[in-house]
Amino acid sequence: MERVNVYLNSEIGELEGVILHTPGAEVENMTPENAQRALYSDILNLNVARKEYSQLSGVLSKVAKTYEVVDLLEKVLGNEENREYLLEKICRHENAMSLFDYLLDIDAKQLARMLIEGVPLVRNTLTNFLSKERFALRPLYNFYFTRDASIAIGEDVLIAKMANAVRDRESIIMEAIFSRSGIFNTQTINPTTFNNPADVTIEGGDVLVVRDDILLIGNGIRTNTHGIDFILSRFLARDDKRKRHILVQELPYKPESFIHLDMVFTMLDFDKCMVYEPIILQPNRYQTVHITIDKGKVKEIKTVDNLLVALKSLGIDLKPIVCGGTKDRWIQEREQWHSGANFVAIGPGRVIGYGRNINTLEEMNKNGFEILRAKDIVAGKVDLNSYQKYVVALDGSELPRGGGGARCMTMPFRRKPIKWQ
Repeated sequence: MERVNVYLNSEIGELEGVILHTPGAEVENMTPENAQRALYSDILNLNVARKEYSQLSGVLSKVAKTYEVVDLLEKVLGNEENREYLLEKICRHENAMSLFDYLLDIDAKQLARMLIEGVPLVRNTLTNFLSKERFALRPLYNFYFTRDASIAIGEDVLIAKMANAVRDRESIIMEAIFSRSGIFNTQTINPTTFNNPADVTIEGGDVLVVRDDILLIGNGIRTNTHGIDFILSRFLARDDKRKRHILVQELPYKPESFIHLDMVFTMLDFDKCMVYEPIILQPNRYQTVHITIDKGKVKEIKTVDNLLVALKSLGIDLKPIVCGGTKDRWIQEREQWHSGANFVAIGPGRVIGYGRNINTLEEMNKNGFEILRAKDIVAGKVDLNSYQKYVVALDGSELPRGGGGARCMTMPFRRKPIKWQ
């Protein structure tokens, strides 16, 4: 089978390939007692969440090739050498080598699900009998946010170094998928294989590829300065003659809705972006820093007014559309909390987001975006090809409680190249 080339040089190029993970039993393996440890503030209803997610996957399957994590993982585990490699890596990382031989004998399909949904703890010792844990390998509660564990940049895939250990296995699995499934043609770059500080953290929700020479990176609770310096070092290592730019946006640590940059800023079109105004446009204590790289060296690091000013200086002039609308700060806060600024583009001016954020959608409609219901598209009642510019509105009563939107739930690895004017 011919391998698929990874290529991504923008946030808005026509989507050709994307990795998804439909929420499964791992979500129901969460209780009110362990929800906070799982990085949730509430527990989800799996039945409702899956129905909502099917709208996202249904729309995406009409415009791009979609891949499910569990299927890709099964492909990796189907090879004996890969299975041994991945299981040893996971078991050593999670101090669970006693499970290695047991897991090695499980067929690839079942094992793929267990590595995501959790491996139950066997009560065969006093320690295990008295343990408050239910799982020897904990479920990956957050894996339906596939954006975070790996990041396509150009032809390479950057493997995330997660800020919370409960998510480390997601990165291990995604690296195996890109390097060992036999499906993708790419090179993975993993911070853990370099001599970097132990406290390096990078997550995909904080990294936006605006142009092949411009990265936007959020600096907050999930991606720290050491992580950004690692990305900077990889740019420097290329030692090419091009100028490159990294724009860094500091983010608040609280509330939890600010965990990633894509919760306050996403690209919508060549000339439009979605912003949470209080962080991105209004004067505040969160700095925006412009790093210029020229001929393999850092030429300049300076503070700038905001992301839009910096992007305009680089030839990208964006009109901001305000999350929650412009009338009421409280509405802005409410809709941002429910991922109102978190959109994923399937092409220039063609995006997907939650329908519940009605003031945000109204603001988009004022700016020329037709509002289309995801359920109508999936049912075949609406043809996307009949519209030039639109926002697909997902039903979202349960999924947003996990703390992310359409961009968070997608890992694009291939887009058509964009040529900026």
